[in-house]
Amino acid sequence: MPTPPSTNAATVLGQRALNRALLDRQMLLHRSPLSAADAIEHLVGMQAQVPTDPYYGLWTRLDGFRPEHLTGLITDRRAVRIALMRGTVHLVTARDCLAIRPVVQPVLDRTLYTGSPYGRRLAGMDVEAVVAAGRELVEERPRTLAQLRALLGERWPDRDAASLAYAVHYSLPLVQLPPRGVWGAGGRAICTTAEAWLGRPLASETAPDVLLLRYLAAFGPATVGDMRTWSGLTGLGEVVERLRPHLRALRDEHGRALLDLPDAPLPDPDTPAPPRFLPGYDNVLLSHADRTRVVAEKHRRRLVSVNGVVPGTVLVDGFVRGTWKIERDRRAATLHVRPLEPWSARDRAAVAEEGGRLLAFAAADVQAHDVRLAAPE
Repeated sequence: MPTPPSTNAATVLGQRALNRALLDRQMLLHRSPLSAADAIEHLVGMQAQVPTDPYYGLWTRLDGFRPEHLTGLITDRRAVRIALMRGTVHLVTARDCLAIRPVVQPVLDRTLYTGSPYGRRLAGMDVEAVVAAGRELVEERPRTLAQLRALLGERWPDRDAASLAYAVHYSLPLVQLPPRGVWGAGGRAICTTAEAWLGRPLASETAPDVLLLRYLAAFGPATVGDMRTWSGLTGLGEVVERLRPHLRALRDEHGRALLDLPDAPLPDPDTPAPPRFLPGYDNVLLSHADRTRVVAEKHRRRLVSVNGVVPGTVLVDGFVRGTWKIERDRRAATLHVRPLEPWSARDRAAVAEEGGRLLAFAAADVQAHDVRLAAPE
């Protein structure tokens, strides 16, 4: 690793400085010419519980992005959807799938045994035998979780079938196969192992050092708590101490220690930030312990519903200041934008213009497009 230049450890970054750094690294200040594959790798994957969300996330970040740019990666097995950071489904390149899953496997294990009831219901069982049986089943033929539950339940009829299936789900690197995740297609979550789908083994490296450096490149500057929030990994203190001599030391305006790559960009806090439409669950909103660098706490509390659903959001001057959704039928598509606070006339016009471009992308198959901006809540 390169040795960073001498820096003042007391350098303080305010909220807008952190915001502009995040937007720049997330390709949200200017659309990037990167390919879809390169962008996905730079972002260290994209949140993908909703199969279409990565398409919107790439459209808002990349110059000239079209759905087929991602669809081709998925159907050609160059990108996959798999549970990774925080135990949630991410879209990643095939290379990152094989490299990252072993690093974050402890997160999945913890979810099984302490974050859910399933592990407790398997107490006293040979869980490795269950997982081996599950591997055999999904590599024999890709299957849904419901199918796994039925087949494993037949083999262990005295055990909770759902818990058997979830033991396989959390323990094996299961990828969701197309047509799920294909623009305009959809389909059930049918799974097989990453090794079977990609024809290559998982990486042997389990240390998170490289993963955390990549996180800083895409989300920094950041605290150790931010790294934990993003990855779901615990016990990062030793890893960070190992990396610290090679990182730049900064602080936020609350005195918290920040770490960053020595050559990572820190744009001027006054850099203009155009309106951007982010999909639901975008990692920009989920990857820091303190998320005020992109969304005010009063707005954050309003965004997350009781069942944890995160809507599409609108960035105005770099911060979440509205939500969006598209309603459509065979003939027309309407983009509904709801401000979370009053916007200036200039901001409303800029959001409406960007919304028109979003509809042209999302509803290219219908002719009638309408952008409706509601009054602030």
